[in-house]
Amino acid sequence: MKGLILVNLGTPESPTISAVRCYLNEFLSDPDVIDAPAIVRWLLLHAIILPFRPRRSAHQYQQIWTKNGSPLLCHTNALAEAVQKQLGSNICVAVGMRYGNPSIATAIEEVLKRGVREILFFPLFPQYSNATTGSIEKRIKEGWRDSFKMAPPFFQDDGFLQSFAEVGRPVIEKNHPDHILFSFHGLPEKQIQKGDPYRDQCLKTATGLALQLGLEEKDYTICFQSRMGAGRWIQPYTDQEVVRLLDSGKKRLVIFAPSFVTDCLETLEEIGIRYRKLALAHGAESFELVPSLNNHPRWITAICEMFHRAYV
Repeated sequence: MKGLILVNLGTPESPTISAVRCYLNEFLSDPDVIDAPAIVRWLLLHAIILPFRPRRSAHQYQQIWTKNGSPLLCHTNALAEAVQKQLGSNICVAVGMRYGNPSIATAIEEVLKRGVREILFFPLFPQYSNATTGSIEKRIKEGWRDSFKMAPPFFQDDGFLQSFAEVGRPVIEKNHPDHILFSFHGLPEKQIQKGDPYRDQCLKTATGLALQLGLEEKDYTICFQSRMGAGRWIQPYTDQEVVRLLDSGKKRLVIFAPSFVTDCLETLEEIGIRYRKLALAHGAESFELVPSLNNHPRWITAICEMFHRAYV
């Protein structure tokens, strides 16, 4: 029997300060996330980040938390259920989080109990980065000694690009934007200098999505969000681009976040709340976030197609 484990980043158990602190401690202790010597990473985490950031992050999570819990976990579970239905009972589908629960180890245990002996791990990150997919692969190797398969990055996959185009096209048609932004999660510039392919893959995703949407280069901007700390991250920065575009007379903006396939803190709160307030404060007439793929029918089919290709 074959298994498919959908792997996402993770989420706090609740939007409380203590739960967020626990989550951030696990997340930011990963040397693939904070690329610094162990003692420096420990000092940053325990002297600067954990004493202050959990309160602010908990407030942000509280603004997007649903009656069913974390949006990221709810959307990922709904996606897994839909993929399971489409693949059929001969395939076992489970969810694992790199940080928090359900863990990757829990997901492996779940599929093994159901008789699975061949596992495809599917990181829900279109573009490869050592801080996401690379870290996931290391964790899998630590806890899973038998052979396994990793789904490749899908930043140029036709099904992925078609899914985002199908979700975004109605938003564009409704709002008639002056300009479109493709906002990707940021990464420290020094990671790119070490050879991480993330930025190049983001650019290829944006180009492919623009082609799907029939956009010309003048119609869109590629930018990066969610930077942390004082170091230099991939530029241009999304918040600065929003202000620049509005100041240049582009008053109606639509923004995609094509490094996220499930809506989460970075889409719903950072873009949907904070950047929207920023845009309105700088004279935007319209600022609309394109929802992520979540469990869109074309995206469900795309995952199933990639699953079957992995076993050809």
